[in-house]
This record gives sequence, C-alpha cells and structure tokens, in this order.
Amino acid sequence: MAEVGSEVALDDVARRAGVGNATLYRHFPTRAELLAALYTDEVTALCDHGNQLLAAPAPVEALFTWLDAFVAHVATKRPLALAATDVPDGRRTPMFEEWHAAITTTATALVRRAQPALRPDITATDVLALASGAALTTDAQNARRLVAVLRNGLTAPHDNDR
Repeated sequence: MAEVGSEVALDDVARRAGVGNATLYRHFPTRAELLAALYTDEVTALCDHGNQLLAAPAPVEALFTWLDAFVAHVATKRPLALAATDVPDGRRTPMFEEWHAAITTTATALVRRAQPALRPDITATDVLALASGAALTTDAQNARRLVAVLRNGLTAPHDNDR
C-alpha cells in the first residue's frame, strides 16, 4: 500500500504479506476494512507517541514534537484515511469520528500540560486546526517547517518581551 497506494490489488497485498487470498479475505472481506485496519494502526501509533510524550520533562517541547509527527501523519496518511472511510454519500463514517476523537484527546492532554507556557486562549482545537492547515496545504517537510513557525506564535511572550 505504501508503494502503490490504496488501489493496490488485494491479491498483491496477500502475496507480499505471504498469506493466501482466502486468509486475507477472511480477515478483511473488503478493501475498506483492510484500509481501515491499516489506518487505525497509524492513528494508534500517533496517539501512543503522544501519550509517551506526556512523561517528557519539557511540556512545550513534547507538544511540538508530537505536532511534528501529527503534520507528517496528516500530510502522508490522508489518502489512506479518506480511502478507508469513503462512502458514496460523502458522510464521515463512525470510524473516522473515532480516529478524530483519539487524536483530539491526545492533543488536548499535550496542550493542557503545556498550557502554562502557551497563550492562555490557545486550545487543542486551535492547535490541531493550525497544524492540519499546514499539513493539508503542502508536503510533509514544509508542513513540519510551518509548525516550527507556529511555535513562535503559540508560546507566551516572556516578561521582558511584553
């Protein structure tokens, strides 16, 4: 999938995974189910990374380390997320909402922990919207650079800067 994209033939996926077609289809009867499982693993890894960062000694650094991973995730995994939740009427599936909630929960915990060093009006929703905007409008490398630029705008000014 990483090499070819979400339209890869499932027979090719089974062959590369070293399993028979029947095994693949038994576990993932549809392409959407396979894509959803793959993307769920990606979201879980991203959130696990954020949860590990909650123990880091520098809360602002932890937040921006996770945001760096988040923008890379959005910039590179968005097609997978959309393919996994593609429904004819264009509505988001409950699974998409679950992924969104997990990411928001992780971001909220990291922002809450960093809050003393952030502007008091900054919320996790703000941070995710800004980072998502960067990730959706450019490639992963530039999105990471834009998040680094955001950091200067999100951190509270020092007393001598006011």
